[in-house]
Amino acid sequence: MSEILIWIVKIAVIYGGLVGTAAAMSLAERKVSAWMQYRIGPNRVGPFGLLQPIADGIKFIFKEELVPDGANKLLFRLAPAMAAFPAMLTIAVIPFGPTVTIAGHEVNLSIADLDIGILFVLAVGGLSIYGVILGGWASNSKYSLLGSLRASAQMISYELSMILAILAVVVLTGSLDLQQIVASQATIGQWNVFHQPLAFVLFVIATFAETNRHPFDFAECEPELVAGFHTEYSSMRFALFFLGEYCAMTVMACLTVTLFLGGYSVPFAPEAHWAIGVLAFAVKTAFFLFLFLWVRWTLPRLRFDQLMRLGWKVMLPLALVNILVTGIAVSLGVELW
Repeated sequence: MSEILIWIVKIAVIYGGLVGTAAAMSLAERKVSAWMQYRIGPNRVGPFGLLQPIADGIKFIFKEELVPDGANKLLFRLAPAMAAFPAMLTIAVIPFGPTVTIAGHEVNLSIADLDIGILFVLAVGGLSIYGVILGGWASNSKYSLLGSLRASAQMISYELSMILAILAVVVLTGSLDLQQIVASQATIGQWNVFHQPLAFVLFVIATFAETNRHPFDFAECEPELVAGFHTEYSSMRFALFFLGEYCAMTVMACLTVTLFLGGYSVPFAPEAHWAIGVLAFAVKTAFFLFLFLWVRWTLPRLRFDQLMRLGWKVMLPLALVNILVTGIAVSLGVELW
């Protein structure tokens, strides 16, 4: 009974934190953009505008839900959930800290401790594309359909490079277990970002494309597609698409920290208390979440042909060469970097 209670508490804390982070990111998106453009940003609802996400949620709840004529009603209603839930499920295997003892019970600071955590992340995370495709197709709108086609081509193209970057870390570590990958990066000198710098760069670029973030936000490009695959959505269904995007950003930031920056390990203090490790994980994740916002208001959007060229002719060959070199080096026992 106590184990079930601990599991329920972990689910509540982790998913509550994920949804809370997604809500905070909707505020941070506007605050950071205002700061970079020398504007004020939200400041009316609550002190410093901190209650703006709650106001947005209330607004979405009371908005009228519309279903376009000619739309596939079942898939139209199902698509937002299919876009949001995969990202929310993926975070279940990410370790936020080591195994700790609480009230005489050993507790893993992740919802599920799987030996094949990486495979779970790739299998479940890849399902989010179905929500985008079905949302665009079921809307019976040319703008939505074009947005979903762009998204499918983009996500498939960059997922290949992302998977190969992850496999380079798996080959180097010799394990698909995320806990083992973190354990292999106990000190800052062992972090995979130093042993796999090319894989790190490729993975970070691919995360922007996978989450449809600027400069790769072609799926919802306003100048020609209005809002892309979610043009016809309103109320909470529209909010679910946004929740899925911010949850995916959070999960990708957590995964980047886990794979390349030592996860919850504390730089220069490998024996630090587990609570400090959780705090270190949060700080590293916050940096990459800020990077998502920073890049959006810094780099211009690419053309779609440039997006495809970068994915297939630059990143994919580099990822293949990197994993080939990594495999040869590991088999020969040669230290990388």
